[in-house]
Amino acid sequence: MHDLSTSIKEKIFAYLYRMIGQKQDAQDLAQEVFTKAYFQLGKFQQDRNFSAWLYRVAANHCLDELRRRKRTVKTTGEEVELIEMETPEEAFLQKEQKQVLLRRIMDLEEEYRSVFVLRYIDQLSYKEISEALALPMTTVQMRIHRAKKKLRESLEKGGTSLYEMSQI
Repeated sequence: MHDLSTSIKEKIFAYLYRMIGQKQDAQDLAQEVFTKAYFQLGKFQQDRNFSAWLYRVAANHCLDELRRRKRTVKTTGEEVELIEMETPEEAFLQKEQKQVLLRRIMDLEEEYRSVFVLRYIDQLSYKEISEALALPMTTVQMRIHRAKKKLRESLEKGGTSLYEMSQI
């Protein structure tokens, strides 16, 4: 798998990390995904998008792992990056808001969390998400819409507005 760019490796790891919530587990899963992909290269259709295919392998493997665990995934907070702010108070507030947002994303049901992460964090197009998860485009659109709605409701229930979250 030496031909894989560092960029796609990092993207797959980041996706798995956001889905699992634990760095070491995500690293282990990523290694398993690349091993599985290597042995399944014969199934890859040359006329398809390779990164979308690799995301599909990662998504399926991750779903299998989540089903196997059957436990609630919690964020470790390691992913939250502190952006330079004018004051320490502002930096603290921004970090807190990011942690709240990440917890709310991790609390989404898996079917909504996966499309939300792929769309808004990994910045995949609807078509790429559709290919990666082997879902019809309309299902992807519906799940993203519902994920945003559930996230909005969860944030508002916790006393945080979407406007506040859009500022981070």
